[in-house]
Amino acid sequence: MRTTYFKVFTLLTLVVWIMGCARVPISNRRQVNLLPESELIGMSMSAYADFLSTNAVVGDHDREAQMVAQVGNRIAGAVTEYMRDHGMSKRIANFAWEFNLVNDPTVNAWCMPGGRVVFYRGILPVCRDETGIAVVMGHEIAHAVARHGNERMSQQLIVQAGGATLAVLMQEKPALVQDLFFMSYGVGSSLGALAFSRQHETESDKLGLVFMAMAGYDPSDAPRFWERMAAQSGGGAPPEFLSTHPSHETRVADLEAFLPEAMKYYKPKN
Repeated sequence: MRTTYFKVFTLLTLVVWIMGCARVPISNRRQVNLLPESELIGMSMSAYADFLSTNAVVGDHDREAQMVAQVGNRIAGAVTEYMRDHGMSKRIANFAWEFNLVNDPTVNAWCMPGGRVVFYRGILPVCRDETGIAVVMGHEIAHAVARHGNERMSQQLIVQAGGATLAVLMQEKPALVQDLFFMSYGVGSSLGALAFSRQHETESDKLGLVFMAMAGYDPSDAPRFWERMAAQSGGGAPPEFLSTHPSHETRVADLEAFLPEAMKYYKPKN
């Protein structure tokens, strides 16, 4: 019993310490990240390769795949610029950007730690054009930059594994770690439902607006994109991509309220 209490006390002490020094870029919110980001990035390399090997990746000869990669690289450049200008380059030091389109009708997209992105073909009709893709790309990359997956996985490890270290769990319960990883990052069509909280989604919306603006895409298109996403549900259950998101009305209102701040970063493309 004493051992258990000691573990809980040690864990809570660590949480308090981390909350005091870890902040999300742009929002400046304090966050709890119990896991080494370098280990999560290492896991993402293997998981990303496995996903690509079992899904229909669209070749780079395809116009839409090229557009996804082009927008992704522009957003990545904006993220790099923002982090450099604000003394936060270490946050993305181990990122190895990669952008792939898969031939899947699911309305979805996600970004793993380390900047590995997947777009599903099914979301492109909702995006309509480069700016729409930039809305989604900025939002998903924002999740990775803000380390929301680390937060989510940290919370799940506390609940399901009693605060055991990632290294121990990798040895003793590798299947649990893999499941938590996929759930925490919204990877795949069946495990993504637990991905991010509404707080994370709202935060990523705001970071995404800044990143797309810096990349040369008009952030004022973002509310219109999310209105199209709302219409995608046809009045029934929302698409999986919206499963943990704020209500449509709240999201659009929040985006429009943040637009004046995002427009300060807007650099129209030449």
